[in-house]
Amino acid sequence: MTATPDPDGLLLSDGERTHALDVLGKHFADGRLDIAEFYDRSGAVATARTFAALTEPFRGLPGGLPLTRVDGQLAKVPFVDDAAAKSVKNPVVTSTAAAELSAIRARGDTIASIDWIIVGITLISFLVLQVIVGWDYAWIVWPSLIITLSIPRMILRFSDSDEEVYEDLKKSENEARKKRLAEAAKRIRELEGGQK
Repeated sequence: MTATPDPDGLLLSDGERTHALDVLGKHFADGRLDIAEFYDRSGAVATARTFAALTEPFRGLPGGLPLTRVDGQLAKVPFVDDAAAKSVKNPVVTSTAAAELSAIRARGDTIASIDWIIVGITLISFLVLQVIVGWDYAWIVWPSLIITLSIPRMILRFSDSDEEVYEDLKKSENEARKKRLAEAAKRIRELEGGQK
């Protein structure tokens, strides 16, 4: 009679370790870990031999472990990005400035979505009027964009200065994320090179 193996003692494959490193890199890129934490945790993941050894490096991170046990086997758990987290408002606000930036970010995201909808509807209207109806003055829908794009900004009280702050926020977030992703990729390459 064969004994069933201890599920926490299941040995990790190189592919499972690489998946865990990728997930850890995404947490780092999202800003959940600073550089020192990422290096410590990724080092622990790279040297992990068993499923149980992944517990500590992923402690405190949303989504839990990047692997799960299924019928005595390990299966990869897909990483859930920050899109869901961005739709949930953080109830704890540490300062008035943070609250204002958060409000500008939320209104800016809403305005950006509405802008795409308005431009799409305008394009469809133009094509219908020009091609299907054959109206020679279909071009008139394009200057109307000035008015239709300004209405949501007036309703949401999104000024030109708010728009500048929003663009700066997006740019700085993208640059910081790009740096963290590059650092994570570099660290993962270093660790994968050490496994061979």
